[in-house]
Amino acid sequence: MRLIRFVLALIVLGLGALWSLQGLGLVRGSFMTGQTRWLYIGLITMLIGVVGLSWASRSRI
Repeated sequence: MRLIRFVLALIVLGLGALWSLQGLGLVRGSFMTGQTRWLYIGLITMLIGVVGLSWASRSRI
């Protein structure tokens, strides 16, 4: 179960990073490219991923 939490948190963190980069305009090819709103959504998603990683590493099960 701990491994599943860890992998899910990594996926959330990766999606947040991708959305942030698209919001900055560094990754092209999407409707999100260059829109500042997606930068903020990505940063919040990355924060959720970091919290999830912390939770997964602290859990005993």
